Amino acid sequence: MGNSKKTLITIVGPTAIGKTSLSILIASYFNTEIISCDSRQFYKEMTLGTAVPEKEELAAVPHHFIQNKSIFEDYNVGAFERDALNVLDTLFKKHNTVVMVGGSGLYVKAVLEGLDDFPKIDSSIRLELKYVLETEGIIPLQNQLKKLDITTYNTIDIENHQRVIRALEICIGTNLPYSSYIGKAKKKRNFKSISIGLNGEREKIYKRINKRVDLMIEKGLLAEAQKLYPNKELNALQTVGYKELFSFFEEKITKDEAIQEIKKNTRRFAGTNGGLLKIKLTQLLECKNIQEIVLSSDDSVSIEVAKSFKNKKIKVFERPTELAQSSTSLLDLVKYYQN
Repeated sequence: MGNSKKTLITIVGPTAIGKTSLSILIASYFNTEIISCDSRQFYKEMTLGTAVPEKEELAAVPHHFIQNKSIFEDYNVGAFERDALNVLDTLFKKHNTVVMVGGSGLYVKAVLEGLDDFPKIDSSIRLELKYVLETEGIIPLQNQLKKLDITTYNTIDIENHQRVIRALEICIGTNLPYSSYIGKAKKKRNFKSISIGLNGEREKIYKRINKRVDLMIEKGLLAEAQKLYPNKELNALQTVGYKELFSFFEEKITKDEAIQEIKKNTRRFAGTNGGLLKIKLTQLLECKNIQEIVLSSDDSVSIEVAKSFKNKKIKVFERPTELAQSSTSLLDLVKYYQN
């Protein structure tokens, strides 16, 4: 359960939903600091394509793990778990509450309860899977994962070829689903956890994503991607917002097609059954160290998805119409729930 006097508030939700603004509001209220677990925002060479918080936002509250690494450094989720826990130990010496904003589900899980242990797999399996990726693309790998482990297929980012290959090599190498290894070993943490899930109407999220991508282009994303293009094979650059532009630079697609691909790939989860919300709730429920998950929404579909879990950990707060507008102040929303 952790030290009841120390609390980590984790904020998750889809892109462009307002996680950064809410995290700053909550951190300001508690006079505390923010840990980012968005693995795309670790790298100092990537700014526009990863939607790093604005300078004013970073100045409002102390942030950790924002542009603190280089794309040339070898950095993974295991290293982040170690570093994040060290930072939390330091922060909890002066704060009873710390805010963490996501980000990547795997990185959230690593902080809240540690990584799962997997058996060693013959390296030849990974090489074969990479060959399929290079010669046939990711679709055959996605289909194979769907056949071998539908649970993992429905809960990971299936457009991330590294995640797909990792899951497949476990399935093939052990003859057991990747998901069967998830959640076996839970590490105790010296803090309690509360997770806040943000969501909204799908069309509103789509519009926000499209607007955000257009703004990235206006601010100079093409120039940023062009500078990074010579290093396009690096793992850090295998991500939405850059790989599509790399295809444009290679004249595989037009500029307009690249921009549309960025928008499509950014919002891809919204088309799945239950959307990103279902994926995030599933991931959070797998974290045994989380005591409570709070969903705030005015969207009937989102509320229905959350209630369908029938889990007491999930607390659903239906927003009144007047607090579900694009002009709604986050401060007004927090005050409403406090009362």
